[in-house]
Amino acid sequence: MNPLTRADLYTLEAYALEREAFRSRVIAHKRARKLHLGEHITLLFEDRMTIQYQVQEMLRIERIFEPEAIQEELDAYNPLIPSGANLKATMLIEYPDVEERRQALARLGGIEHRIYAEVAGHGRAFTHADEDMDRSEADKTAAVHFLRLEFSVDAIAALRTGAALHFGVDDPRMPLRIEADAMIREALLKDFD
Repeated sequence: MNPLTRADLYTLEAYALEREAFRSRVIAHKRARKLHLGEHITLLFEDRMTIQYQVQEMLRIERIFEPEAIQEELDAYNPLIPSGANLKATMLIEYPDVEERRQALARLGGIEHRIYAEVAGHGRAFTHADEDMDRSEADKTAAVHFLRLEFSVDAIAALRTGAALHFGVDDPRMPLRIEADAMIREALLKDFD
């Protein structure tokens, strides 16, 4: 996928007019890009549309209209767009109760490095987590992480021909493995174009 440029963005005025319609499209688009790994981990797979929405919202909230400042936002968010050989995801560790969340984050240090994708017959692709900055320590982790999963050409070809796609957590603190459903598979296959 190509990175976003200023030409891809709405101006602040145009976005004010288009925001509700664009937001509705993005919400519908994200439904097919959300994967729950058990009760407490959610992966939101990013792509050009989800990142454009994030950038547009940042520009709107911060009232950014100077070309240099817009470019800074693009430079910050473009690395979250898949390159054609990978998937990019925002990982959320979710516990509704504040105290339970605090305790879980305190015991799950490094869990973001144990998330994987597995294409049948091609082994596991483990995450490259938080390449922009470290969000975890040995004894605790953050509630939000940014992940990259790299795939070989052969694994991508296998996915295109119907190979099963699993995601999981290879960690005794929270061992999980699930198969991606057809809707998620179809959405994620587009990230390899």
